[in-house]
Amino acid sequence: EDTGEYSCDTGDQESRAALNVKALPVLFQKQLKDEEAEEGAAVKFQCELTKDNAAVEWRKGTMELFPCAKYEIKLSGRTAELVIHNVEPEDA
Repeated sequence: EDTGEYSCDTGDQESRAALNVKALPVLFQKQLKDEEAEEGAAVKFQCELTKDNAAVEWRKGTMELFPCAKYEIKLSGRTAELVIHNVEPEDA
């Protein structure tokens, strides 16, 4: 968002320059860990990213997960979290 044209103006003269910012990729600082749970329990998956509030998608296989009564999705700073409530065998 800082990309753009900047100028310095003295009133009589003006100097201009362009700034192009190359965004760094979002990387995993801390990876997801395998979990095991009893049927009916809640399970939390958590990972840490290298950028604050980066856009993330949660998936089970190829299916994208969305917030609902079963899936709680949180993003706080660099921490992305998925909570699966009331796990069932088909959630494995």
